[in-house]
Amino acid sequence: MRVSRPRPIRRWRALSKPQRTEFYVRWSLYAVALMQPLVTLGMVAGSIGRGETSDAELAVGALGSAAAAALNAVLVRTGLAAYLGRRSRPYPWVVATGAASVAVSVAALLLGPSVEEEGSTFPLTVAVMTMAFWIATTAVALPVLETAAAAVAGLLLVALPLLLTGVSPGFVAGLLTGSLLGSAIAACTARGSIWTAKVVWELDAAREAQARLAVAEERLRFSRDLHDVLGRNLATIALKSELAVQLARRQRPEAVDQMTEVQRIAQDSQREVREVVRGYRTVELHTELVGAASVLRAANVDCRTELSGADDLPAEAQSVLGWVVREAATNVLRHSEAANCRFRLRVSGGTALLEVENDGVPAVPPPRAEGAGSGLRGLGERLAAHGGTLDTAGSGPGRFRLTAELPITVRESVK
Repeated sequence: MRVSRPRPIRRWRALSKPQRTEFYVRWSLYAVALMQPLVTLGMVAGSIGRGETSDAELAVGALGSAAAAALNAVLVRTGLAAYLGRRSRPYPWVVATGAASVAVSVAALLLGPSVEEEGSTFPLTVAVMTMAFWIATTAVALPVLETAAAAVAGLLLVALPLLLTGVSPGFVAGLLTGSLLGSAIAACTARGSIWTAKVVWELDAAREAQARLAVAEERLRFSRDLHDVLGRNLATIALKSELAVQLARRQRPEAVDQMTEVQRIAQDSQREVREVVRGYRTVELHTELVGAASVLRAANVDCRTELSGADDLPAEAQSVLGWVVREAATNVLRHSEAANCRFRLRVSGGTALLEVENDGVPAVPPPRAEGAGSGLRGLGERLAAHGGTLDTAGSGPGRFRLTAELPITVRESVK
């Protein structure tokens, strides 16, 4: 009986690695933004009844922090989309969130007694924390230099009212220095998080490009070999055919000799094309395993091979199994987010069994385009032509196993 997983787990398993990374970064930043009103409410609860902070300061701190946190969350959402290149930079949201943060900071600092007096921890904490959160979320939305300019402008707007109300310049300078250092640390942390998400997306795009380039390179090689073989011969056939036509019109007996030569060149071309196709179809098992392992490791997939009796296989069997390795490696790159892949070959009882197993398979496979799946279908037909079988099945949650079984004494393939 199949156990049904909760919907959130199924949705999480259906996400690719880049989507999971982005989801984690996004909600981590949301959680950080939510910390602002929670910390403020905790301080409000601790200040009630002690008389250290006025009711106006408590109200401004609680409500203002909640409003600033909500704007910061919106700025994280729009800023992350802009950083990943999905929309333009959200300058209006940066300005709106900055204005709200400056207003909350100034109000918290000025509504109560002088911030230079002993026991004024609450307004100072609210101001520093509010500006630090805004500058951190601004670092998500804007480039580094623009973030620095916005941070300096915002902190100066907080300092100016303090100076005008008679707060000593030394105290204001210390407040700005502490705010700037805390904001820089928060901004670097936020910037590093979104940079990680972008790098993962770029690596995923590079892996897809690598698979497409491998296919394109093989097609180019085949077309180049075919052109080299047929180009000269077809040109010669065309020339001699034209010459034979002219001779035939003049009723010259040499026309028969020219057409005989055309026939010979055509037969030679047919033979050379067969050789090209045979060379394209013939692969070597060890070579394919080394190439597959190299490509998979370049894509950060831990690839392991377990070979038992490979050297005793006939050349034709190695060629057929080499195609299995090539197709399996291509599928791992194209259709999974694998971190581990294993190739295992066992030869016993006159049968060769090749298993390819990988993880990183989405719980909900993406919709297939028209014509998708032809690689495995063609591979099954190739094995069937030699008395073999191909089996594809999941071997566990998020895992896929491809099994090819082939008699060792295979028949010569029909060329």
